[in-house]
Amino acid sequence: MAEGSVFSAAYFQKRRVILDWEGGEPCLYFTEHTPEEVLEEVRFLLQRPVRFCKISPEEFSERLGRLLSEGSEVSLSEGGGEGERQRTLDLLHQYSEAPVVNLINLALIRASRAGASDIHFDPGEKEALIRLRLDGVLHEYRRFPMQLYPQVVARIKVMANLNVAEKLVPQDGRMRIRIGERELDIRVSVLPTIFGERVVLRLLEQSNRLLTLGELGLSEEDYRKLERLARKPYGLVLATGPTGAGKSTTLYAMLLLVRELYPYKNIITIEDPVEYQINGIGQVQVNPKVGLTFATGLRSILRQDPDVILVGEIRDTETAEIAVHAALTGHLVLSTLHTNDAPTAITRLVDMGIEPYLIASSLEGVIAQRLVRRICPHCREPYPPAPEELKALGLPENSEVEFYRGRGCEECLGTGYRGRIGIFEVLELDEKLKNLILTTPNATEIRNEALKRNFKTLRQDALEKVLAGLTTSSELLAVTEKE
Repeated sequence: MAEGSVFSAAYFQKRRVILDWEGGEPCLYFTEHTPEEVLEEVRFLLQRPVRFCKISPEEFSERLGRLLSEGSEVSLSEGGGEGERQRTLDLLHQYSEAPVVNLINLALIRASRAGASDIHFDPGEKEALIRLRLDGVLHEYRRFPMQLYPQVVARIKVMANLNVAEKLVPQDGRMRIRIGERELDIRVSVLPTIFGERVVLRLLEQSNRLLTLGELGLSEEDYRKLERLARKPYGLVLATGPTGAGKSTTLYAMLLLVRELYPYKNIITIEDPVEYQINGIGQVQVNPKVGLTFATGLRSILRQDPDVILVGEIRDTETAEIAVHAALTGHLVLSTLHTNDAPTAITRLVDMGIEPYLIASSLEGVIAQRLVRRICPHCREPYPPAPEELKALGLPENSEVEFYRGRGCEECLGTGYRGRIGIFEVLELDEKLKNLILTTPNATEIRNEALKRNFKTLRQDALEKVLAGLTTSSELLAVTEKE
């Protein structure tokens, strides 16, 4: 195949398909022996409608013979005219007779097309399983015999520049691939289990732009709160929630606002890893192998005359102490913490050994968040909720409201959902709440006092999004606790 521009006759011979242009439209010829995955692959790479034509093996051999004798190639774009932009197909350059290579390539192509965030390779006793995480939920993609699994792991390790011989300790790596015009940066995690090494690939598409605060799904009131926190000249702002809740996305959005409002400010981040590169912001990658931890990196950052600092995560007391003191000495510090809700972040800092008076003096706000699946706009339909459903949400059983759900269509792969949206609770600390932290740093007391100040919980925010037809009641019940 010609570098970066065409399907070659050799490609057709190996894949058992032939692409031709008839009347200005692509037509894909195949036989009963052509794997279905190959049809999916070509359709994805063309990124346009294609007509499928099933032909006999004899006719296929005749057409292929003509192509081989002519040595012709078929362009991805009609006519393949000079100056026309064409696609790079780096994964296809890795074509091999080995089924392992094709298995991994097709999984990556399928995941990219579906918009998956992760690919899981799970070993079992007799079968291995490939699953794709779509909108936060794992879906089975393919099963294959365990005999192939060690080769699959070895292939991924080679791609990620990991130690193929080491099978007893966890390994982490990265690789970058190209699928058509899409460039993916992939984080690789290998973990030994009783049946073999489990592999998870995190897909980060380089073309994805960072979201702004206005695109996160915040209510108008919560948006104003975050805007006020971003305008603070100093203080500590925390984003809390489990892994994969979108905390980093929220803090990135706040950094973009700070950069827009105050282009003269010096902004530095320390992250593990640096997932998205932002122009105009200094970004540091944690590297424990050389002693560059969050704590040591944060100390060094403070010598770089920063105005705003983003710390990827507060994991230990040392990092927490440095972050708090930085917030007290004229820096705006943004970071993440693993707690279930916003008020609990305060007790978590106390448990880490931070004195209540330091928390009250430095902490300006806490954002707790989760991600819920958004109803697919292509198959969204209204329905009257049952009394039991209303009762589960804390609504009167005779409420005259209308809920929405997705029927399931090709666009959402039959799930009824497409994309995700955040639900939030934003705790903005005023003098009364700070005085309460000094006397009673108890999460329940802080929550009760905040509720008197127009504080909206995660469940309340999720219920508003259910009533607005953005998500479903089942998503609300899955990610929030009953109050």
